[in-house]
Amino acid sequence: MSLRLDDVTVTLGRGDSRTTALDGFGATFRPGVLTALVGPSGSGKSTLLAVAGALLRPDRGRVLLGDTDLAALSDRDRARARRTRVGYMFQSGNLLTGLTAEEQLLAAASIAGRRPRALRARARDLLAEVGLEHRPTHRPDQLSGGERQRIALARALLLEPELLLIDEPTAAVDRARAEDLTALIARTAERYGCVTVVATHDPVVTEAAGATVDMLRQAAPAPS
Repeated sequence: MSLRLDDVTVTLGRGDSRTTALDGFGATFRPGVLTALVGPSGSGKSTLLAVAGALLRPDRGRVLLGDTDLAALSDRDRARARRTRVGYMFQSGNLLTGLTAEEQLLAAASIAGRRPRALRARARDLLAEVGLEHRPTHRPDQLSGGERQRIALARALLLEPELLLIDEPTAAVDRARAEDLTALIARTAERYGCVTVVATHDPVVTEAAGATVDMLRQAAPAPS
């Protein structure tokens, strides 16, 4: 199941501060591939992630996740799609301060309307997949930046999303950890077969990506 954006236009702000963040943007993102979303600050990367994840409705255009146009859904159906079909991993990790690593994942299950107890085993399996099976009871302030990002990735995968959206995952880690985290994300995309879009400025990510979308040139294939 691919993600396709057709002729997507988004304007932000009002009056004199009104700007066009995306202007007739089009690109296709394949499943099972880490796609790097690149471009300078202000080129629309964050806006594209918001549109792709049904957080923001475009002024014009289609956002097709498989056969579903997310832009055409009602607010209720868009919210349901966000909870059940899309996983998010934010730059800061967005972990909840008072929760342990395992509880971070189970809280996501609860928010999505699922019974946390029924997903406890999967949560533990995911922590093992990201190399943190020994940290289930640790809270964010007891973890490194890289470990927090790994928990955020595990949380995003809990409900087996069709679309995984990731914003600057390596911004707060050193090069060695950036390489490890990027390799983990690439393996995750391939293993789960989800569409995986990573907004990044980091050459570590772009070098590991299976495809690249340049915000200034629309879509461009990664070099073979």
